[in-house]
Amino acid sequence: MIHGFKNSPLACEGIIGDGCGGGRWFFVEDEILKAYDPISKENITLVQNIKKAKKISKKRCVITIECEDETIEFDLSQMQKK
Repeated sequence: MIHGFKNSPLACEGIIGDGCGGGRWFFVEDEILKAYDPISKENITLVQNIKKAKKISKKRCVITIECEDETIEFDLSQMQKK
């Protein structure tokens, strides 16, 4: 786990066995959705230009980003916004 992520509304953990991204952390930082792999200790950029993010969550292979003006869904299995 990365320090400070556990209680942040802009971060969520990919649960192993719950679809794509198990064991990784997903977070929004500087208007960018990133994935952190604790094994390689690398960040991967997934989506840019996320404006006014308030909260993210993950269910199976879809990361949902709730913003002030829109809701963004990112499908990890297809690596694209829905």
